Amino acid sequence: MEHILIVYYSRRGENYWGGKICKLEKGNTEIVAEMIQKAVDGDLFEIDTVKPYSADYTTCTREAQQELRANARPELKQYLEDLEGYDTIFVGYPNWWGTMPMAVFTFLEHYDLTGKRIVPFCTNEGSGMGRSESDLRKICTGAVVEQGLAIRGTEASQSEEEVSAWAKGFSHK
Repeated sequence: MEHILIVYYSRRGENYWGGKICKLEKGNTEIVAEMIQKAVDGDLFEIDTVKPYSADYTTCTREAQQELRANARPELKQYLEDLEGYDTIFVGYPNWWGTMPMAVFTFLEHYDLTGKRIVPFCTNEGSGMGRSESDLRKICTGAVVEQGLAIRGTEASQSEEEVSAWAKGFSHK
C-alpha cells in the first residue's frame, strides 16, 4: 500500500496576484496542496519558519532574495519525526526568485530521501517551475524527482480538475 505525503510552503496575506498586490486569506500553494490531498488521500504538512517573513510583500521578496543569495537555511518551527512511511512526497512551494523558498530546502535536507519519489508543484505568476526541479534533483540525492506541475496563482482556486488528474497520475490508489 502506497503512503503519500503532501508537504508545502505557502504565503498568506500580501501576494503578487493578477498583476497587483492583494491580500489572500489562504496562500495559492496551500490551495493546490489541499486539492492534491483530496485527490490522493495523502497526509498534509505545512512548512513554517521560526522567524516569519515580513507581512509586506515587497519586503518579503527582498528577504527571500537575501536568503537565496546567502544560500540560507531558515530555522523551521517543526519537522515530521521521519519520512519512513512515505513512498511518494508531493513538494509544493511558490516560485521565489526562480526556485523554492529556502525553507523548503531546509525541510528536505533534514531527511534521507533515498528511495522516495519526489513530485514537485509550484504556484507562480508566470515564471513556471523556474530551476526548482534541477535544485530538487541536487538536494534529494537517492530520490526520483518527477516532472512538476506549475499553476498560476491567479488560477489556483479554479485548477482542481487539472491538479487532481495530475496528482492521480502519481498515485496507485
